[in-house]
Amino acid sequence: MRKSLDRLGKNKRGIIVEIGNEEEFKKRLWDMGIVVGAEVFVQRIAPFYDPIEIYVKGYFLALRKQDCKKIIVEEIV
Repeated sequence: MRKSLDRLGKNKRGIIVEIGNEEEFKKRLWDMGIVVGAEVFVQRIAPFYDPIEIYVKGYFLALRKQDCKKIIVEEIV
């Protein structure tokens, strides 16, 4: 089931299938290792869901909720 990263839920895994449509945004995420096909794990979610800490490609990364809404993942069940 496809959903935005901010809706994935704590302790859930997903595969990135789509990343926004703004080139500057995509480049910034690509530089951090967030690319289509990468597996992500939602480690922690702060109060009010901002920021969201994920584990991707061997390291932890905190992303703003507004950025997570632009990242579409396929949940791994």
